[in-house]
Amino acid sequence: MEIALRAALLTWLAADPALADELNAVAEEAPSRVSPPWLAVAASASTDWSCKTVAGREVRIALELHCRGDTPDAAAGLVSTIEARIESLPRIQPDFHIATIQFLRARAEQRGESRRAILLEYRFRLLAQ
Repeated sequence: MEIALRAALLTWLAADPALADELNAVAEEAPSRVSPPWLAVAASASTDWSCKTVAGREVRIALELHCRGDTPDAAAGLVSTIEARIESLPRIQPDFHIATIQFLRARAEQRGESRRAILLEYRFRLLAQ
């Protein structure tokens, strides 16, 4: 379910017109030849979340946004758009049902030459269809 969720989430994010206008890439891993801003899966992990009658997984996914900006709030609007899109991911997917989507944490860091990296971590609780 973890791999299917990653694929569904990336497809969902890439299909958003507002994000498509602002991001140069939405990728499974850090793109090697794309200029910022871009969004990629930094890591994911899953554990069992089954119940008596249905298999389930709790999946944590960390997404990393790379962008440019000289001020701390340079990507605030873009981050809000990404968060809203993640939380609107359709709950019914072909192979699983999303029981919950929960924001866990964010981390932002300034890197050299006006570069910023923002990490967004979410927890998804899934049940097999």
